Amino acid sequence: MDLYNFGNGDVPAHKHPNGGGWVADTAEVDITCYVGPYAFVYDNARIKDNVRIDDYARVFGNASVCQNAKVYGDAQVYGQAVLYNNSKVSVKAKVYGKAQVYGHAKVYGDCQIFDLAQVYGNAKVSGNAKVYENARVVDNAMVHDNAEIYGNAIIRNNAEIFNYA
Repeated sequence: MDLYNFGNGDVPAHKHPNGGGWVADTAEVDITCYVGPYAFVYDNARIKDNVRIDDYARVFGNASVCQNAKVYGDAQVYGQAVLYNNSKVSVKAKVYGKAQVYGHAKVYGDCQIFDLAQVYGNAKVSGNAKVYENARVVDNAMVHDNAEIYGNAIIRNNAEIFNYA
């Protein structure tokens, strides 16, 4: 049995056969997925349906990533967050809590999506932006720089938000 320390002590783990990244034995990763050599999947995370976890990305907690989604760079997806349907999370972005990112949405930079927030459609969130509580960024909307979208706000259509708080 192999052991690996994901940050809280050694746990039973193995290298994923498609990419060679470390996967805790408690996590579920389909053989159709790619886990790059420096990427990590641990705790009770579930990775399915041709997902790509690459670079130094981490998926952990009870997070679920499926349906061709990609997590790369130094991005982190954790808690009970869900990514699916061709969405991308990259650079140093964090998606956590019960947040959802799906439908070709892109989350990148140092931004954070958390609580019950949703980013979907062709929406983009970048920079140091934060989307949280029950907020949604949808359609072709863009939120970036130091913008904060929260409460029950909905940013939609072709809206572009900078430094909003």
